[in-house]
Amino acid sequence: MISAFQEQRTLVGERVTLVPLGPEHFDGEWAMLRDEESRRLTGTHATFTEGQVRAWLAKVRQADDRADWAILHDGAFVGEVVLNDLDEDNRSVGFRIVLVSHAYGKGLGMEATRLAVRYAFEDAGLHRVHLEVFEHNPRARRVYEKCGFRVEGEHRDALWWDGRWHNTFTMGILSTDQ
Repeated sequence: MISAFQEQRTLVGERVTLVPLGPEHFDGEWAMLRDEESRRLTGTHATFTEGQVRAWLAKVRQADDRADWAILHDGAFVGEVVLNDLDEDNRSVGFRIVLVSHAYGKGLGMEATRLAVRYAFEDAGLHRVHLEVFEHNPRARRVYEKCGFRVEGEHRDALWWDGRWHNTFTMGILSTDQ
């Protein structure tokens, strides 16, 4: 399992390519982290400095408990997809994805999600991939459901955003669901 994360490979789909995230993706990553709609949909309260982002990108490929990819469409950075919080004992991993807002509604996130989930099951030999999605992001929830994720639970009032509480849905997919 860990070797699949240490030797992370490029994943090629019909319209997106997932390449290991690194320093060469700074401009796209920086723009994405400043995209207000992307921040809202992911519930990102934190703000990052240019130095923090550069430092993260310089070391992210060295991690052996996660896989981070830049999502490229026609060669341009449109987001990132991540398998993180690897639990080797239970063959489980977390999932997250974020796109820049101009990439919404084009099927790019769905394709990137399918590629990453396939990698988790086929390359890494994992059994479970799980995620959280906010109730104010129904588009993402529909994408996850189309990719085979099932709602496993709901966390009430899990996110404070724009002066009100929002629930979070926990979703998961198993290697046996395919």
